[in-house]
This record gives sequence, structure tokens and C-alpha cells, in this order.
Amino acid sequence: MAKKQTFGDKSKGKKAAEGVFVKVVKATKSDKGAYKFNERYERIEEIGKVTDIK
Repeated sequence: MAKKQTFGDKSKGKKAAEGVFVKVVKATKSDKGAYKFNERYERIEEIGKVTDIK
């Protein structure tokens, strides 16, 4: 039996994620005085809203 759906047909159906992914790095200082960096990726709709990330 032949395939009914090809890989090209399958990839056409997916939509690209709207918005921009940015890397957020948060620095925290421990009691001993060392810094710890927490990294995460967040999706925002526009690059102008980068300053609104908490």
C-alpha cells in the first residue's frame, strides 16, 4: 500500500510559533556572597516588550 501522506504534506500543516524567544538570565546572591545565575527562555509577542519580563 502506498502512503497517503508524505513528509512534505505533513510539514506544511505546522504553523510557526508566533513571537520571539528570548533568554532571560537572573542573578541571585547567596548568603556566602557567591552569585548564582538562573537561565530560562520565554516567548514574547514583540521584541519591544523585553523590558516587561519579570
